[in-house]
Amino acid sequence: MLVLLALLLLLVLLVEVRVLTYAYRKVGVHPRYAFAVMLLSLLGSQVNIPLFAVSTRPVEPAHGPTVVALNVGGALIPILVSLYLLARTRMYGRMLIGVALVGAVVHGLAEVVPGVGIAVPMIVPPLVAAGVAVLLSFRRAPPLAYVSGSMGTLIGADLLNLGQIARLGAPVVSIGGAGTFDGVFLTGILAGLLA
Repeated sequence: MLVLLALLLLLVLLVEVRVLTYAYRKVGVHPRYAFAVMLLSLLGSQVNIPLFAVSTRPVEPAHGPTVVALNVGGALIPILVSLYLLARTRMYGRMLIGVALVGAVVHGLAEVVPGVGIAVPMIVPPLVAAGVAVLLSFRRAPPLAYVSGSMGTLIGADLLNLGQIARLGAPVVSIGGAGTFDGVFLTGILAGLLA
């Protein structure tokens, strides 16, 4: 039974790796680098880079400053992939419009949940990003969807809510903090696959 469970976990892992590698290739990451980007995203989800500390008013469980950090897998890798796609496709205006539209929708949906973080309905941002990308550039929608989705979510949910840090009541707030399960990472991947 243990061997079957191990084989099932291996199968799930292989399927996930193939889907993520396919998604990166579809959005425009060269196949040679797709696996490396996916692996760095998975490994980087465990790494937070401290950026600065913010003094917060006392909240029930936590007192003292809150450290704001950047998650490597959930924010830094999507930022770097987005910059790569921006430079490669040169759709500057369209990507800016897409990021702004997705960012506005995500910010409107974002809810600060004390002790948890910023909550956004999971399916809405990728659908909006894919829809915006198809409208703005039908033939080159996947890279536009990835950039609009990941950067729009990063800006709309995380960056525009930095002023709400005191309400979270946490000693550390990580931008893209759930790593590969964060909205920034998943929105970009799902939007790219949908477009």
